[in-house]
Formats: sequence, structure tokens, C-alpha cells
Amino acid sequence: MIAIIDYGMGNIRSLSNAVEFIGYPVTITSNPHDIRDSQKIILPGVGAFGDAMAALRGRGLDEILYEQVVEHGKPMLGICLGLQLLTRSSEEHGFHQGLGWIDAEAVKFESQWKVKIPHIGWNDIAYTNPDPLFRGLKKEERAFYFVHSFYVRCRNAADILATCRYGIDFTAVIRRNNILATQFHPEKSQDNGIQVLRNFLKWNP
Repeated sequence: MIAIIDYGMGNIRSLSNAVEFIGYPVTITSNPHDIRDSQKIILPGVGAFGDAMAALRGRGLDEILYEQVVEHGKPMLGICLGLQLLTRSSEEHGFHQGLGWIDAEAVKFESQWKVKIPHIGWNDIAYTNPDPLFRGLKKEERAFYFVHSFYVRCRNAADILATCRYGIDFTAVIRRNNILATQFHPEKSQDNGIQVLRNFLKWNP
């Protein structure tokens, strides 16, 4: 069973449909028992960082996720805002503390980079080393769908699995131990996204 975390923010139905299409049973849940019983966890997210953290804490999800992911090593995939929530903090609408699992912060794209904000649409990602997450993707198949105004600035280069160029080279994918997270939306990225989801669901860190 794959647990998709429901904390009131995220395009959960399309993500659930994508996972079921690949052939895995899904539960959309905020129930600690479901999360403990799951094989893997997906943390989606669309919206404001501060509201999302308040929703996670208000439901006690920060504690159960820490127990299962950090303490017990259960594989987890963060998506879009779900990536940013793993960081120490965000500057979106003021300062907000994140989960703090990754030594990084979420910061806004700068207008002087002459790019449209938010970043919406298809962009290629760049990765230099082969990784199980990218298995089955050809070198020319690196386009994924992004929707975001903030990006993750990692302090530890070893956590960065792939980058994307949009004004600057920003973090597109992170991996630390049993944690994977993407700034792009796999569930909106057609065949490439389905392959990335399939690779995560087969992944055994």
C-alpha cells in the first residue's frame, strides 16, 4: 500500500490515479495507522509553505512522518511543495520553519533574472550520474512539468540529484538516504513522470 499524505493541500486525485495506473494500491490518508502500515509514502503539495506546515503540525503529521521516514527509514517521495517542506525554512510570506530534514531553504526566484514568476511549464532537468530514479529515461527524455514561485537552495551538493535551468540552475531533485523529492510534478509530466513514479515505487534504498 502506498500512502499519499492528505493534509488539505495538493493535487491528490491525479497523483493517486497515476500510482494506481502503474499498478499499486493507494490510500489517501492523514491517519497514523495507515501511514505506519504503508510500504512507501508520498508527500504532495500545492500552495503556501506556511499554511502547509501549519496543516501538517495541526494534524500531527510532522511527528508520524518523522517516526516513519527519519527514524524507521521508510521510503518517501516529496513533490513540489512536498520537496520544499523538507527544508529548514521558507521565506514565502515571511519566515517559516520547515521539517528540517534537508539542509536547505526555499527562496523566491528573483525578478532580475528576467524569467516569468511563477515558473510554469515544461523544462529539462540535468543529471550527471545514473540513478534508479531515472532508470528507463533516455538522455533526450528529460522534460518535466513545473509550477512554482520558490525553489530549494541546498547547502549540501551531495543532496542534489538533478537541476533545472530557469534564470539560475536550481534544485530539481534531491535524494538523501530513503528520501527522494522532486520540484516538478511527476503526475503532470506524462510518460516521463509515470516512469519516475514507477522507479520510485520499485526503489529499495
